[in-house]
Amino acid sequence: MFHVALVSDWEAAVAAGDYRVSSLGVTLEQEGFLHASRADQWEGVLQRYYADVTEPLVLLVIDPARLTAPMVVEAVGQDTYPHIYGPLNVDAVVETRPLDR
Repeated sequence: MFHVALVSDWEAAVAAGDYRVSSLGVTLEQEGFLHASRADQWEGVLQRYYADVTEPLVLLVIDPARLTAPMVVEAVGQDTYPHIYGPLNVDAVVETRPLDR
């Protein structure tokens, strides 16, 4: 499972112990869950929602088995996406990949 994040948001999460950004500029508290993607979806998310972002980005690689919050796969349009219903514990992130555009 994957999540595109601003490097600054991820660094703040590491310091705090959990990640609470649902999507670009929207918090967990505002949205009610964290958006995530499958391997075949994250590049499309990057293109649709982060194309104009100039701040450095990182791809969070998440191990669903390590999540402390519930994860639900839900229909979005004609597809399904994983949603995390609570903060993302940083130890569930098993890899971070810088996204150079």
